[in-house]
Amino acid sequence: MSEETHVVTAFLRHDGEVLLLRRSDAVGTYQGDWGGVSGYAEGDPEPQVEVEIDEEAGIGEAERTLVRTGNPLRVVDDDLDRTWVVHPFLFDVTTREVTTSEEHDTYEWVSPTTMFDRDVVPALWATYERVAPSVRSITADDEHGASYLSTRALEVLRDRAATLVAEAEAEAEADDDAWDELADLGKRLCRARPSMAVLRNRVNRALAGADRTAASVLDTATDGIHRAVTADTDAAVRAGALVSDRTVLTVSRSGTVLRAFDEGDPEEVYVATSEPGGEGVGVAEALVDDGPVTLLPDAAVAQAIVTGEVDAVLVGADTILPDGTVVNKVGTRTAAVAAAHEEVPCYVVAATDKIHTEPSVNVESGRRSAVYDGDAPLSMFNPVFDETPAHLVDAFVTERGELDPSEIDAVADELSALADWRD
Repeated sequence: MSEETHVVTAFLRHDGEVLLLRRSDAVGTYQGDWGGVSGYAEGDPEPQVEVEIDEEAGIGEAERTLVRTGNPLRVVDDDLDRTWVVHPFLFDVTTREVTTSEEHDTYEWVSPTTMFDRDVVPALWATYERVAPSVRSITADDEHGASYLSTRALEVLRDRAATLVAEAEAEAEADDDAWDELADLGKRLCRARPSMAVLRNRVNRALAGADRTAASVLDTATDGIHRAVTADTDAAVRAGALVSDRTVLTVSRSGTVLRAFDEGDPEEVYVATSEPGGEGVGVAEALVDDGPVTLLPDAAVAQAIVTGEVDAVLVGADTILPDGTVVNKVGTRTAAVAAAHEEVPCYVVAATDKIHTEPSVNVESGRRSAVYDGDAPLSMFNPVFDETPAHLVDAFVTERGELDPSEIDAVADELSALADWRD
C-alpha cells in the first residue's frame, strides 16, 4: 500500500481567472509542472492553506476571501509510490500582485481551462472541480450580488465546455451531444436565479454567439467573462465620480457599488445591515479600512437621510425592468423614497446586462424562520427583493453612461434578441 500524504491546494480567483504557478527545481516533486498554491498539510488543512498563500503568493489576509472548501481528493502516483490526499480550497482575491517563493519560478493569471493545455500536477482539474462554481452553488448563494453570480454562471458554462472539448479530443471524435448538454446547462443556469436578469442575459449572449459546438461555447463564455468584468468596472468608475466627496448610503451587497467606492473617494459610507441575510455587515467590514463607515439597521435608513447625515444614495440592482423599475434587495425602495422626499440624489449603478426583457419578475422570498420560528399560527411575509419605480432614481449609471427610462426600454429590446438560441 502506497504512503498517504495530505496536502492543500488553493485556487486564487480574480475576475474569472485563477493563479497558476510553475514548480521550480527547488521542490522535490513535479518540477516544471503548473499547479495552484499548495503545500503539505501537517495538521488542520484550513489554517495551513492560509499559511501557504502567505508564503507562496504573498497575498495577505485582507485581500482574500475563502469562497469554498472542497471534499478531499485521493490521487495515486504509482511512480512515487504515494497517495496524495488533496484538500481543495477556492479564494476570491482583490489583487493580482503576487510574490512567489523559491518553490515556483513563474506564475500566470489564466482561465482554469488552461489546465487542459499545460503540464500540470496530477489531478489538478479534478481538484479544481471540487471547488468550482456550479448551478447548485449559484442557486444557494445569498451573500453576493447579481453581477458576481452572472460571472460565476459563465464560469460554469466555460468549464463544462472545456471538459467536453477535452473529452472529444481524447477520443479523437466529435461530440455530437455536446451542444444539447450545454444548451440544457444554459437553461438551468438561467432558471437558477429568476430575479437576476444579468445572469440570464450573459448566458444568453454566450450561447447566442456560439456555433453550436463545445469549442465555440468555450470561446464565447470566456469572452463573456471578460466583457462582464469590463462593463461592471466601467459602470463603477462612472458611479465613483458621482459619489466622491459625499456621504453615501448603500443597501445590500453589490460588487459594482464596492468598486465604485474604490474608484471614487466618498467622505463617509453608511451601510444598512440588509436583512434578511445581513450582508451589509460584511460590506461595512470590507470598507472600514478605506474611511469612515457607519453600520445602521434597516429601520433607521430613512431617519439617516431625513436628519441630513446622508447626501447621496448609491445602490446596485439585481434587475432593472424595461420601464426603469429597479428590483433590488428589500429596503432599496425605502431608501429611494426617503431620498426623494429629502431631495437627496439616488443613483443606481449597473451594467446594461441587468436590464430585464420582461415587464415583471418573480420576487424571491426568504426563510420563514428568519422572521419567526415560534409556534403561533402566523403567516410570514419575508421578501428578499423589492421594486423601486424609475421616478425615484436620479440616474441609472451604466457602462454606456447615464440612461433614462426611455433608453432602458430600447436596451431591453436588444437583450431580448439574445434568447433566440433557444429556438
